[in-house]
Amino acid sequence: MTSDSPAEKRLEELREQAWKDGVVPGRGVDVVGGPIPRKPGYYGQPVVKPPVWTWEIPIYFFVGGLSGMSAVIGSAAVLFHHVDLARAAMWLAAIGVILSSILLIMDLGRPLLFINMLRVFKHQSAMSMGVWILSTFGACVVPGLIALELHAHQVFGGTIDQLLRIATGVLIFGSAFFGTLLATYTGVLIGATAIPAWFLHRLLLPIHFGTAGLGSAAGLLELLGHRLAALNVVGYYAAVVESVLLIWLSIDKHGMADRAIHEHGSGWLIRIGEILTGPLALILRFFGLVPFAAISFLIGALVSRFGWIAVGKVSGSDPEAVFASQR
Repeated sequence: MTSDSPAEKRLEELREQAWKDGVVPGRGVDVVGGPIPRKPGYYGQPVVKPPVWTWEIPIYFFVGGLSGMSAVIGSAAVLFHHVDLARAAMWLAAIGVILSSILLIMDLGRPLLFINMLRVFKHQSAMSMGVWILSTFGACVVPGLIALELHAHQVFGGTIDQLLRIATGVLIFGSAFFGTLLATYTGVLIGATAIPAWFLHRLLLPIHFGTAGLGSAAGLLELLGHRLAALNVVGYYAAVVESVLLIWLSIDKHGMADRAIHEHGSGWLIRIGEILTGPLALILRFFGLVPFAAISFLIGALVSRFGWIAVGKVSGSDPEAVFASQR
């Protein structure tokens, strides 16, 4: 910086004013390449801690939602005496609970941590809630599936078979209850954080996660050969709800506070996921292309899970979004 530059002259004026008055009101001097560069927000540093979750968690969200809502479909099938559909749905729920446990343990790093988290119930902790809901869900699903298979194959007769029938009903309806919690609790918990884009859409997230799980479960069952009218209705319902949520997400904007949803790669993931689960799946079902609609919904549900985790990382790292959400 030369001695006759505007910045140097301004510095001289500030020194004289400070010597004379003791204070210097007004704007200072921006020095190019100086030791304190101008950055947006809190000196360019994150105000809140962004999530550090890796790929295991969005897949856990997807598999857990599909597994939990498979149990819901299984309970409805039992209620209306669709034994084959009930067996297929409960098998999906059982496989899903095993995969979900593996994914959660992988994210925790050590299997012992999964067991240790069962020692204390912390409703403020996403991981503690996940472990407890997943464990209770598994405790209903696995014996419920065993009882259902024994009853379906009539391995026992008389009184034992009647007891199996009662146990099947209790365990499967218990699976449906905890399965609903498993499919929606992740949306509740990430919405109850300080991440601006998550917090501002805390009412939308549980509905979106639960609907995505329900549509994924119905779609996978259809791909496995269960082409029932009831599953087609569920598919239509899930696609319509996802289409409405896409419209709502496009309208309910909060400027800088949730720009991670509408900009960056995270925003593209959200839009792609919602289009696949909503309008595209709906159109494909309308034209009778049920398998393609099911595939579209499954891919979209998985992409949207990765999208919401990406949104959390971008939004949590954006200090301007945090400040804007507090206004």
